[in-house]
Amino acid sequence: MAYQIIETCVNCWACHALCPSQAIIEAKPHFLIDAKKCSECEGEYADPQCVSICPIEGAILDCQGRPANPPGSLTGIPPLRLAPAMAEIRAR
Repeated sequence: MAYQIIETCVNCWACHALCPSQAIIEAKPHFLIDAKKCSECEGEYADPQCVSICPIEGAILDCQGRPANPPGSLTGIPPLRLAPAMAEIRAR
C-alpha cells in the first residue's frame, strides 16, 4: 500500500517534483499519490521524499493510515499546547 495525500494538502507543489517515482498527481481539491507508482522511496532514500518536504502536518498518511508528519512534528508544539499557543499569538 502506498502513501496517501489527504484534504489538508494545500497544493503547494513541494512534493510534486521531488517524488522519484513520479507518483504524485496534480488534482483538485488536493494532490494525489498514484498507489501503483508509489514505491514509498524504499531502497532509494531513508525517508519518503514527499513526507520529508511536506510543510503541512498530517497531510500525508503512511500505509497504515497514520499521519507521516503527525501534529507537532513540524512545529514542535505538542497538540495539547497548540490551542493555547495560537491564542497567545492572536493576543499579541
